[in-house]
Amino acid sequence: MKSRWNDDDAAYFQDPLSLRAYSSRLIGSDEDLVLHGGGNTSVKMPVADIFGENHEVLYVKGSGWDLADIEPAGFAPVKLDVLKRMAELEALSDTEMVRHQRASMLDPSAPNPSVEAVLHAIIPFRYVDHTHADAVVTLSNTPDGERLVREVFGERVLIVPYVMPGFMLARTIRSVTADTDWSSLEGMVLMNHGVFSFADDARESYERMIRLVDIAERHLESRHAGKVARSESPGEFDCLQLAALREWVSIAAGKPVLVRSDNSPEAVGFSELSNLEAIATRGPLTPDHVIRTKRVPLVIGEDLDEAISRYIDDYKHYFLDNTDGRQTCLDPAPRWGVWPGRGMVAFGGTVGEARIVADIARHTARAIQWGEALGGWRSLPEKDIFDVEYWELEQAKLNSGKTQPSLAGRIALVTGAGSGIGKACAAALLKRGAAVVAADVKGLDAPELDVPGVKAVRCDVTDAVQLQDLVATGVRAFGGLDIVVSNAGNFPASRSIEDMDDETWNGSLDLNLSSHQRLLRYAIPYLKHGMEPSVVIVGSRNVTAPGPEASAYSAAKAGLTQLARIAALELAGHGIRVNTIHPDAVFDTGLWSESVLRSRARSYGMSVEDYRAKNLLKAEVTAADVADVVCELAGRTFSKTTGAQIPVDGGNERVI
Repeated sequence: MKSRWNDDDAAYFQDPLSLRAYSSRLIGSDEDLVLHGGGNTSVKMPVADIFGENHEVLYVKGSGWDLADIEPAGFAPVKLDVLKRMAELEALSDTEMVRHQRASMLDPSAPNPSVEAVLHAIIPFRYVDHTHADAVVTLSNTPDGERLVREVFGERVLIVPYVMPGFMLARTIRSVTADTDWSSLEGMVLMNHGVFSFADDARESYERMIRLVDIAERHLESRHAGKVARSESPGEFDCLQLAALREWVSIAAGKPVLVRSDNSPEAVGFSELSNLEAIATRGPLTPDHVIRTKRVPLVIGEDLDEAISRYIDDYKHYFLDNTDGRQTCLDPAPRWGVWPGRGMVAFGGTVGEARIVADIARHTARAIQWGEALGGWRSLPEKDIFDVEYWELEQAKLNSGKTQPSLAGRIALVTGAGSGIGKACAAALLKRGAAVVAADVKGLDAPELDVPGVKAVRCDVTDAVQLQDLVATGVRAFGGLDIVVSNAGNFPASRSIEDMDDETWNGSLDLNLSSHQRLLRYAIPYLKHGMEPSVVIVGSRNVTAPGPEASAYSAAKAGLTQLARIAALELAGHGIRVNTIHPDAVFDTGLWSESVLRSRARSYGMSVEDYRAKNLLKAEVTAADVADVVCELAGRTFSKTTGAQIPVDGGNERVI
C-alpha cells in the first residue's frame, strides 16, 4: 500500500478541518481501507462561539457521509470536554450517548456525530483515523489472531480484544489505556473490527495508517496468502433462473429487490472452491458489514426453492437463538449469494444498495481466502454479530418510517426510449424508484438518463434477435422484469388506401404491431417471476377515432389494442396486468414533425394552430403527462385493473 499524500494538493487546505477532509478522502478513495461509509476520522481544534469564547472541539465524521467524498460540512463539531466526561461514566446506553453527543454540538445543523466520537475524544492526538482495512482485519479473523497481530506489528500498536462498538468500546479503551504511553504507539488494532492511527499532524496520522496496512499486506504475501482463486471459465447466469431467484428473495424481503451479478474470474473462482459452503458461512469480514450483508450469504444449490427456504429457516433460528425478546426480527432475506460455478450475486432495494453489497461481498470473498491460507478463516461468534445487527441504534432506524418511492425495486423495460413518450416514461419510472432498461433504435442521448439506475440498449425492435437480446440484457443488468412499456412506433407518411404501397403498409404493421407481439412473447417468461408485473401498451386515439390517410398506422394500432386485450385475458392467471393508453396530439414527440402536423391539419380542414388545440379541455398534452399515466398504471393505484383502455388526449368528442 502506498501513500497518496501530495504536498501540492495539501497546500490548498490552510485550516485543520479542510486538511482533515483532504486526508479523509485519501482514505475513502481506497477500497482496501474502507467501503461505502465505513471508517471514521476526526480532528481536534479550538473554535470560538458567537460570544468569542473558545471551545476545544472534536470534528468527527458525521452520519450519512462517506469518506470518499467528505467535505468539511460532513464533520460534526462536538465539545471535547463533554465527550471526555461521557467516557468516565460507568454506564450509558448508545441511544443516550447519541442524544448527548447531539446536544453538545456547536452547530445544530451539522450531521449526527459518529457513534465512535467518544473513542476519538479520548485518544490524545489531534488527528485520528479509523479504517476497516482488509489485510489487518483478515489477520485478526484467524484462530490465533491476537498472536498473529502481535507477531506482525510488534509493540507499535495497542491490541484490543473485540468489544461492541459504541459507548462500551470507548469505555473499555479508556480503562485499558489508563497507564499507556500513547507516544510509544503508532496505532491500535481492534480485533475483528479495524485499525486506528493517530498523530498531531494530518499527514503523519494518514501515513501511519498506510504503513500499518502495508505491513499487514506484506505479511500476507510472505505467507503466500495474498492470492485468490481465479476461474479460467467465464461464469454464466441463466436469465430465467436469475429472475426466479430474485422473485424468491423479494418475497422473503417483503419488497422488490434488484440483483447485481458478478461473473468475474475471481467471483467464479470463489464459487468453485471445494469447501465453499463451509468457509463462506462463517461470518462477515467485520461486524460493521452485517447491517448491509447479514451474517452469512446464501449458497445457491440446484434447487432454488429449497436453498432459499433453508436460508430463511436458518435465519429465523439465528434470531430466536440470540434475541433477548426485546428485538424485532428483521426480514430473513439474504443480501448476497454465491452460485457454484457461476459467480456471486448481491441484492438491494436500489441499484446503489446492490452495488454496495456486491463490493463488500467481493472484499469478503477475497479476505476469506487470505484467512484460510493463514490457518483458517474465523469470524466473530454468532452472538457478537447478532448484537451489531440488532444494535439499538439500528433498531431505531427500523421505526423511522422512511418513505420509499412508489416503484422502488421494480424493474422496467421501455422501448422507443430515445425521445418523446418513451423518453418521458423512462425518466418518470426512474424518478419513482424503478430501475430502467431503456431501448431505442438510435441509442440513448439523454443526460438525465445517463445514471446507474438506467441500462441503455441500442435495439431495433423489428429485429427478433435484437429484441430477445434486449430482454435478456435487462434481466442480467437488474435481475428480472416487472414492467414493460411497449412504446416503440412511428407514424408513416399519410397516404390514402388507394395510394398505399406495400412497403409503407408492411413496415407499419411490423413496427407498430408485430414487434410488440414479439416483445410480449420474450418478456412473459420473466414477467411470470416479476413483482406486481404490469404491461402498458402505448396505443393511439386513432384506434377509437381513426382519421383519413392513416390506415397503415390506425390498423396496426387497432391490432395492437386487440393484442393487449387478449394478453390481459391470457396473463391474468399469472397476476400480470395488461393495460393500454391511447394518447393523442402529444406534440412534443418525434411523431409530430412540422410536415406531419400540416398534413394532419389539412386532412381535417383545419389550420395547424386549431389542430393543436382541438381537444375538449383545450389543454396541451405533453409526453410527461402520458408518462405519469403509464407510471400510475404500472403502480399500486391500478393494481386491480387489467384490460383497460385509457385515453390521454384532453378529451375527444369522437372518442367520447
